[in-house]
Amino acid sequence: MRRRPVCLLLFTAAILAAPIYDSVHAQTKSKSDTVSTSAVRAVLDAQVDAWNRGDIEGFMDGYARSPDVTFISGDNFTRGWQTVHDRYKKNYDSREKMGTLTFSELETTVLGNDAVVTIGRWHLQLANGQPHGRFTLVFRRTGQGWRIIHDHTSSAP
Repeated sequence: MRRRPVCLLLFTAAILAAPIYDSVHAQTKSKSDTVSTSAVRAVLDAQVDAWNRGDIEGFMDGYARSPDVTFISGDNFTRGWQTVHDRYKKNYDSREKMGTLTFSELETTVLGNDAVVTIGRWHLQLANGQPHGRFTLVFRRTGQGWRIIHDHTSSAP
């Protein structure tokens, strides 16, 4: 009969401690999410800066240097950092074709300690037009920091 009060006491202690654990866990997760989101935003800002300098190499630093990187645009699928790099070099072979890039409406969701997804809008200001669209980027934390491992970009009609 003495086991009941002890069990009841342990059960009550566990119930009372759960909100404290959840609160501490949520605060830790929130801080980690903020750091991850800020680090990803820094990668995107660096990409925009590099693009607007006409620096494809600098822009590509935002991607993981891996044969597993994927890039999808329209009906085209590209795999591998070097292949994505070569595609950008071919399609944007002059400063005039590159224009001025902006990203907006960025939303980053932390998927885990080493993975986030970011959605947003892209816009190019060119002398003869303003192409724009949306993107979804999957980032992974690598030895070099946060890098894009998957890029799905669409153009608006």
